[in-house]
Amino acid sequence: MRYPVIIHPNDKLMKKNREVTEITEELWALLDDMHETMVAHDGVGIAAPQIGKNIQVAIVEVEEGDLFELINPTIISAKGEDIDVEGCLSIPHVFGTVKRPDEIVVRYYDREGDEIEVEAYGYLARALQHEIDHLNGELFIDKIIERIPEEELEAYMEEHQND
Repeated sequence: MRYPVIIHPNDKLMKKNREVTEITEELWALLDDMHETMVAHDGVGIAAPQIGKNIQVAIVEVEEGDLFELINPTIISAKGEDIDVEGCLSIPHVFGTVKRPDEIVVRYYDREGDEIEVEAYGYLARALQHEIDHLNGELFIDKIIERIPEEELEAYMEEHQND
């Protein structure tokens, strides 16, 4: 099932979400539905609050077939820094540069209930942090350094591709 994406401003996007205490078939179905919703909206990640579910669940797929289903994720270490452009399915047509650590370790549970730790770098690290921020009621627009008008986005990306 494809969900509508909640658009900012909306209180559901601004609150800390509750932890998942039990992995159920309903949660599996939600993960599948979130993936379908994310792909339909051409995203690389989506968090449960973006579809109106205020629980600590997010998915990220920056490369097709490399899907991270994150239940109760926590960033346990971070280092370095990188400034790059971000956008968000819940904040359409808004883009801007955001500074984030460029190396992180995330601990989470997968759909089987197994605890996983993943080291992430670069774009994957950025996407994971963006979605984990959603689970804490934080939005990228609160971290923007420089807003980039949508009509200038392509030119900006080409100009900064080697940064």
